[in-house]
Amino acid sequence: MKKRTKGDTHFADIRAKCRPLRILYMVLDVLVIFTLIRSLLRGEYSNVFFCLLTLALFMLPTTVEKNLGLKLPTLFEGIVLVFIFAAEILGEINCYYQLVPNWDTVLHTINGFLFAAFGFALLDIINRKPKIKFNLSPFYFALVAFCFSMTIGVLWEFFEFGSDMLMNGDMQKDTYVRGIYTMLLDVQNTNTTVSLENIEKVVVYYTQDGMAVTKTLPAYIDIGLIDTMKDLFVNFIGAVVFSIIGFFYLKSRGKGRIASQFIPVIQEEHEKEKT
Repeated sequence: MKKRTKGDTHFADIRAKCRPLRILYMVLDVLVIFTLIRSLLRGEYSNVFFCLLTLALFMLPTTVEKNLGLKLPTLFEGIVLVFIFAAEILGEINCYYQLVPNWDTVLHTINGFLFAAFGFALLDIINRKPKIKFNLSPFYFALVAFCFSMTIGVLWEFFEFGSDMLMNGDMQKDTYVRGIYTMLLDVQNTNTTVSLENIEKVVVYYTQDGMAVTKTLPAYIDIGLIDTMKDLFVNFIGAVVFSIIGFFYLKSRGKGRIASQFIPVIQEEHEKEKT
């Protein structure tokens, strides 16, 4: 008998899913593979990495279901797949982060919402284990889900910062600002804040490909701070929204239709509901 590999298992799990989800997997896989081949032919090896990363992340939902014994709601799993594609293929490779206004903001908001839902489910799994069972009110369930989502958001910003520092990238997107307030320009070194307001231009001198370049910018460049804080803030909004939904879901003893579309459930309970 032929031994099934992890890839075979992954595709078998996909075939077991509902038809719309199977079609979504197929369409996204084809688009990523097409982008991968195109990137290889063009010698764009950083894009090849993003394509391979995307294909690996597409396996994450089924891996989570198998290893944690969860059943992901169809809508939740579909949003996760589209989110991965939108972030890696559209965002990184097709430059949607630069071309589409607020693309990054929308994705980070969705990220906060989804990870709050996942944190909610993980806490429910832990709470059902006899050896470590504890009783939490709906408020504390929602609070833990919120904190889980925010922790993931912070870790992602650490990743972006580390990537930019080590690989000379720009995952923390820079922003033009018209005013800065800093103590570094205080010539007396008295911790006095010096205000530079209504900045009209900044002249930058640098070397590129061995050539001296002078470039005039319309304002001062903020190196990632505003982007990071904005990402964390919208992650906060997404986490709060789901935490409120999860709170009322528990208050209603699992009768909320909206929350049930986003909260992963234990596989055994899902099978009981089907029968």
